[in-house]
Amino acid sequence: MAQRFKELYLQTIVPKLKDEFGYKNSHQVPEIKKIVINRGLGDASQNAKILDSSLNELSIIAGQRGVVTRSKKAIAGFKLRDKMAVGISVTLRGDRMYSFLDRLINLALPRIRDFQGISPKSFDGCGNYSLGLEEQLMFPEIDYDKIDQVRGMDISIVTTCSNNEEGVALLKNFGMPFKA
Repeated sequence: MAQRFKELYLQTIVPKLKDEFGYKNSHQVPEIKKIVINRGLGDASQNAKILDSSLNELSIIAGQRGVVTRSKKAIAGFKLRDKMAVGISVTLRGDRMYSFLDRLINLALPRIRDFQGISPKSFDGCGNYSLGLEEQLMFPEIDYDKIDQVRGMDISIVTTCSNNEEGVALLKNFGMPFKA
């Protein structure tokens, strides 16, 4: 089953961006390649339950099991040993990516308290957008009673855009609520 946002992209956004930027071929139109959800867990090195519960939460949110990120070297100041679990990462592509983007834009972001839009300044110069969320409770899949601690996450939307202007236009057409 094709996702709603994928159909929106192919039928509405591609022609709009083609006209706006003067692309001659529809393959020149920028698209979203992947969405990476990352959560750093500094205290997971002392408690393995934190890692398991966080992995389950991220799996519920993303619809795909995450990968445990491990440290590359030991740092005594942080009480960190080599190859110790320090975070979780999920990379979404294809239909799962469009499904997550739909839920993020239409369900999760509007549930943030005092939400006035996201910053349009978080582009990296190549059209990729990064967003930091302070809590996982904004996703309707997460039950408040089942979480042990409120944790944030970083979401990176990787596109094929060549500059920020194209990235803003692409995400605005998807309905991303940028601040005015």
